[in-house]
This record gives sequence, structure tokens and C-alpha cells, in this order.
Amino acid sequence: QVEEELRAACARQAGQLREMGRRERLLRAELRRAGEQLESFKTQVMQVCSPSAAGTTGKSITEKQVIEKVRQLSDENQQSHEREKCLQEELSSRLMKEKEVSANFEVFKNCLQELQ
Repeated sequence: QVEEELRAACARQAGQLREMGRRERLLRAELRRAGEQLESFKTQVMQVCSPSAAGTTGKSITEKQVIEKVRQLSDENQQSHEREKCLQEELSSRLMKEKEVSANFEVFKNCLQELQ
């Protein structure tokens, strides 16, 4: 009876080991797919950010390169927004001056008509 119980325990352990092996193979396959997806995503990001740098060398793109490129684009975007804000302020200032000149011109024109 002890021998039977040992055989049943061994069979259970063998089944558990097979199941663990199956799970390990699945996890490895998922990990490999995730790595391929990451590489694909990095390449796509670099192609969008810098078409000449991506995919032409055949080398793998590092996370650091992607992060640096995204950071660079973010900085450029921030600078563009600041420049746009300055240009808006300059435009507003010029419009105010134009209105002031127009008003002065109207006053001058009225004065000139009165003198005539």
C-alpha cells in the first residue's frame, strides 16, 4: 500500500512537473513576443521621430535612444509653444498700436477737415 501511495505521489509530481514545464514554455513564448513587440514599437517611434535614424542601420534601437528622441521632441514642442506665445503677444501689441494710429489718423483727418 505504501508503494501504491508512493507511485500515486510520483505520478502527481510528474503531472505537476509537466504542467510547470508547459507553463514555462508559454511564458517564454509570451516573453519573446513581448520583446519583439517592444522592438517593433521602438522602431516605429524612431521612424516617426527621425525617419533617417530608424531601420537604416539594421541595429537594434535602445530604450535610451527612444527616450532621448521623445525628450528632444518634447523640448522642441515646448520651445514652439513659447515662441507662439511671444508671437501672439507681439501681434496683440502691434494691433493695439495700429488701432492707436488709426484713432490718431481719424482725429488728424477731422482736424484737417475743420481747418478746410
